[in-house]
Amino acid sequence: MNNDKDQARARLIADELERVDGTRPGRDEPGRKHRKMASNPFHFYRGSAQLFYTDLKEGVLCLPKGITEWVKPTAIVGDCHMANFGFVTEKGSHGDLVVFVPNDFDDACIGHAAFDLARFLTSIFLSCHFAHGILDGAFETDEFDDLSGLSAPGEKHQAKAARAFLKAYRRTAEAIAENPATRRAVKSGFPDGHLLHRGLKKARKRSIGGKKFYTKSSLGKAVHLSAEGLRFRDRPGRYRRLDAASAATIQSAFRPYVDDDILDIVERLGAGTGSVNVERYYLLVGPPGASTHAELPMCHVVEVKQQRPAAPLAHFADIDPRNRLSPAHLTVDLQRLMQREPDLLLDEVAWNGAQWLVRSRHHARYSLDPEEVCLAKKPGKNLKHYVEACGEALALAHGRTDHRSTAFETAIAARVADSGEALIETARAYSERVIADHALLRSLLESRNS
Repeated sequence: MNNDKDQARARLIADELERVDGTRPGRDEPGRKHRKMASNPFHFYRGSAQLFYTDLKEGVLCLPKGITEWVKPTAIVGDCHMANFGFVTEKGSHGDLVVFVPNDFDDACIGHAAFDLARFLTSIFLSCHFAHGILDGAFETDEFDDLSGLSAPGEKHQAKAARAFLKAYRRTAEAIAENPATRRAVKSGFPDGHLLHRGLKKARKRSIGGKKFYTKSSLGKAVHLSAEGLRFRDRPGRYRRLDAASAATIQSAFRPYVDDDILDIVERLGAGTGSVNVERYYLLVGPPGASTHAELPMCHVVEVKQQRPAAPLAHFADIDPRNRLSPAHLTVDLQRLMQREPDLLLDEVAWNGAQWLVRSRHHARYSLDPEEVCLAKKPGKNLKHYVEACGEALALAHGRTDHRSTAFETAIAARVADSGEALIETARAYSERVIADHALLRSLLESRNS
């Protein structure tokens, strides 16, 4: 760290990570989350949503004035970035319509739509930076065995993608304002040649009745037929078996919240980035004594995850009284608001001194990592296709909060139209701040070993 300014910023980063994660980079042994964040700036961004909102509060990140002051608050994703959209089945595991939607509501709250817009726009620039770093050998990925012939979006394509995202969002908001029934629309089809066409086909094959349900669905990959019946696979580093007493305690606490017998329980290790250090368990739920492959479609995996306060609420809880709800209750309520057809199994539980989410893991869950979007023979086209779909899906989610009027949609469309370019430049500049912050985190972690 070259100067006092860097040192002050590094202290802020350490303070914010310690506040949420309980461990301080530079002082404590780095856990899985901080090591993952140190791998590249995009993963740093994913794991530090609280820093984004601290910067908003302190004026390090300044949004165009009218886009917050002249638009009523709505339900927001909270941690809105390129990796938090994907395919799921409506109504949860046993739904039959695959849709492209925001797929992570852990930081959902009532806030300003511009928070989601700015956070997503920043992620566009960071995703492209990540892709360039992979090509240059600075960062690693497991998504490609051969990088030959691939390129990453240049500055021109990045700017076009940012405008395309806002344009898709604005047009969808305008469509809702003109015809409120548009709120019931979903992204459930993509034409040949679209980046997401192949992903949609993959997700459909993973749903119940699909060709790859038994091998590629989240359930099929997690479960096998053992001597005791259907059970979780042994996957060290991913699942941890519980002792009998712990398993019995969890079974007793959560059986009332699921729709069938709990056949098996494991602790899930290392999932996600922002919540990689959060305690969570997987329950295999299905018919009593299920012991054949034919019974697998009657089963599903239920995640029980400890929930902490949404990232924006450390500084922006007073935007709406609903933000005073318990963390898990708020997440459940807002996920139900933002989904057209909410998951049938979605609940919240106070247990063991903490708040817990109970939710079904979608069989057909499928998403693209940012490098899969940004590395291609024609990366500008792929990136534009992807962010347009995200913009439309996000506008639909925001627009489902209040069905009494179209005041929100009318206002946000107008503000995006007049402040969009300023918002894009703000996000681009902030992405440079994130890249510098990632370097500071690496320095903190390295200083502990020096």
